Amino acid sequence: MHNFIKKISLVFAGVIAGIMVSLNFSAIADKEIKEELQTLPIEELRTFSQVFGRIKSDYVEPVEDKKLITEAINGMLVGLDPHSAFLDSEEYKELQIGTQGEFGGLGIQVTMEDGLVKVISPIEDTPAFRAGVKTGDLIIKIDDTAVKGMTLNDAIKRMRGKPDTPITLTVIREGEAEPLTFTLVRAIIKIDSVKSKLIEPGYAYVRITQFQERTGENLAEAITKLYSGSKVPMKGLILDLRNDPGGLLNSAVAVSAAFLPSNALVVYTEGRTNDAKMQLRANPEYYLRGSGRDFLANLPQSIKTIPMVTLVNGGSASASEIVAGALQDHKRSIVMGSQTFGKGSVQTILPLSNNTAIKLTTARYFTPNGQSIQAKGITPDILDEETDNDSRLLREADLNRHLSNGQEEKTDKAAASDKKGAQSSKRSKNKADKKQKKHEPMEFGSSDDLLLAKAVNHLKSMAQKSKHKTAKSTQS
Repeated sequence: MHNFIKKISLVFAGVIAGIMVSLNFSAIADKEIKEELQTLPIEELRTFSQVFGRIKSDYVEPVEDKKLITEAINGMLVGLDPHSAFLDSEEYKELQIGTQGEFGGLGIQVTMEDGLVKVISPIEDTPAFRAGVKTGDLIIKIDDTAVKGMTLNDAIKRMRGKPDTPITLTVIREGEAEPLTFTLVRAIIKIDSVKSKLIEPGYAYVRITQFQERTGENLAEAITKLYSGSKVPMKGLILDLRNDPGGLLNSAVAVSAAFLPSNALVVYTEGRTNDAKMQLRANPEYYLRGSGRDFLANLPQSIKTIPMVTLVNGGSASASEIVAGALQDHKRSIVMGSQTFGKGSVQTILPLSNNTAIKLTTARYFTPNGQSIQAKGITPDILDEETDNDSRLLREADLNRHLSNGQEEKTDKAAASDKKGAQSSKRSKNKADKKQKKHEPMEFGSSDDLLLAKAVNHLKSMAQKSKHKTAKSTQS
């Protein structure tokens, strides 16, 4: 047995070294990091090989080497933060399909919390959204199988399936005495990334549900259509990013560039490698993939100056926070709503062999003014949580093993404590309303959308003030 373990130790040391060589670590320029990688943790690798050997020899049933290695890789990544993960060939393929706007499933963004699947955000116009699944719901059972003990990937695989097949989710929701049961039908999720309409003459509404490959192009088309369809000059625009879970970084830059001056800083990132240190600007080289035409080039000139309100809530995460932060820092738009999710970390997809990949957190996002989004989010200029009937209680800072903010840690903790108290008060106040509306998600942009109505009134107020100021200046 001792010789077997010794051989396994040597094999694993060789495997780890081989992986390091094959990856080349071309992105790692820092001398300190290179030196760390050149020294293999021999004692830890010996322990790893001993555990591997014991499982192979003593486990109640035979276990394939591939399964043990895959689970070990999964454990390495899952133990880092909620967003790093190993993607097998099927998951890697589905990730690539998902960014193109069509994929199979229920339409929910999830993470793992205390051994249960926690809903980050339901995606609009999907089976989960229509059924009434909400942010913060804890999924405890998928059909008749308890979630406790599953990995996140296992749970996601169970929720996926052929379109038109039923699935039952049992969830625990804060404020509800008994678990809630939702019976959904799986579907091919087709997401319209950009929705738009004229609310009334001169006032436009644009909603972005997710940042996909063609979001920038779709936004440009929507703006052009709104301007051509308006019979009066455009007076104001509302950009709705509520419940937008994020998506592709270059699409977030494109959306920001549509409204910001040319070459304005949109976001910058800080990480350990040179590749993780970027400054992304409102310039085609940062949002176009390949040598395609600049779809923002022919937008109406006034789109850079028209009064704007950007709507956000606790379901606004990642790319949507980048856009809101950029528009806010450049004083291009008033941000209205509730505190955003706080997902301010960069995940890089690193392809491996056999069509697999790892999704690895490599940097933090910072707004143009240098504020870290991570575990903090964007604070609206006009804080209005009363109209947020979905009561977004879950934030990045609530997730286990979340990456720290990297700045102002003490201030963040105090703010989180104050926010938790405020949320507790709000829950008590809205408890009866939530019970009545738990299966009736409010449609953003509808006549029942109170925050949208407030945004329109704010734009009209701005127009009146501007008109009054112009008249006063003319008289003098």
